[in-house]
Amino acid sequence: MENALREMVSKGFTINSATGNAFIKYYSIFGSLTDMELTYGRLKRSRHLIGKDGIRAMSRAYIKEKKFYRLGEFLRDVGLGRKNVGNLLWNLLLLSYAANFKMKSLQREFLKMLDAGFHPDITTFNIRSLAFSRMSLFWDLHVSLEHMRHENVVPDLVTFGCIVDAYLDRRMGRNLEFALHKMNFDDSPSTFTDILVFEALGKGDFHLSSEAFLEFKRVRNWTYGKLVAIYVKKRFRRDQIFWNY
Repeated sequence: MENALREMVSKGFTINSATGNAFIKYYSIFGSLTDMELTYGRLKRSRHLIGKDGIRAMSRAYIKEKKFYRLGEFLRDVGLGRKNVGNLLWNLLLLSYAANFKMKSLQREFLKMLDAGFHPDITTFNIRSLAFSRMSLFWDLHVSLEHMRHENVVPDLVTFGCIVDAYLDRRMGRNLEFALHKMNFDDSPSTFTDILVFEALGKGDFHLSSEAFLEFKRVRNWTYGKLVAIYVKKRFRRDQIFWNY
């Protein structure tokens, strides 16, 4: 690939943004992080901007190697104020903190995101909710849900999973109905969260179980309410077996 690039340049062809971003993408998959970063530096020196696909490719490589600090540094270097990639840069920065459960930094950067004029989307909220859920920060989790309603962001399967897993893991199932009563129980289950979130944080137990249930084609008209009801029964039986044992 490098030899082809040199031959291309020797024949008078210029390196455009598409070529530079393609190099970044392939180095992020087949090269080392150092090779990838050198390629990104070369693109910068050519005064071409890294594109959305290039940002995602480099971020995935950092996440795969669990290099979350380097991910954050890369995102800041790209420039968090870029509007042409939506919330991607901010969401990935929040993810870099959530993956290490750096809750103060997560909240600080979230407030900076709002101050910069960006509006949180479902991925933004679910990155925070996953971290709150796994840290059993129930107050923060519910404040985040209220903020979602204020922003008219509709919860998805991941959001439900954050609530269900947090309560059942702490054996607080009696409070689950109260926690979920304002949510879109009768909607058809969907997942709109960026898949990079799952690569960094994985999927919760409710999320994984629900995906398995949704594969049963004999059952139609699934709703969040039906999935929660089935999962709660499943967890109750499993926990009973565990405690009896």
